[in-house]
Amino acid sequence: MRTICEVHGVIEAPADRVSALLLAVRPGQVGPDNCWLLTSHGGVLTGGPERFTLTTPSHSMTVEVGPSWLAAQGGWWYRGEYHIKPHPNGTELVHRVLNAAEWMRWGVPLANRFFVGFEATTRQGFASLLDRVTAELTSGPASGGSAR
Repeated sequence: MRTICEVHGVIEAPADRVSALLLAVRPGQVGPDNCWLLTSHGGVLTGGPERFTLTTPSHSMTVEVGPSWLAAQGGWWYRGEYHIKPHPNGTELVHRVLNAAEWMRWGVPLANRFFVGFEATTRQGFASLLDRVTAELTSGPASGGSAR
């Protein structure tokens, strides 16, 4: 797999709290206490404990979870990975978008040229995610995340 885009950010909360929020995945309905990162997708998770299938009315994807990471893979090329690492200011969250195509792998970069602004959109979405994680962990206004 080849990395298409990678973004990093720091969340001002301990890594164990960030992990508890982002890596809690079990069979059942996706929601605030289950696969929090994918709540906007909705759907139901089956399988586990490390590899799940997320099924929604419009699509399905594979969700994998490890001790310090979560990955979602779907469509013909997309794999998004989230890695959690301790940081002096709290927790570093790394998000990678990878080309996971098993066929027509060469077509992914060509197709993505038509998505002008893909990297900028990824960075904006990630900055928003940092704010949402901070707000969820502090139950207050988001002010503790920074992306680069």
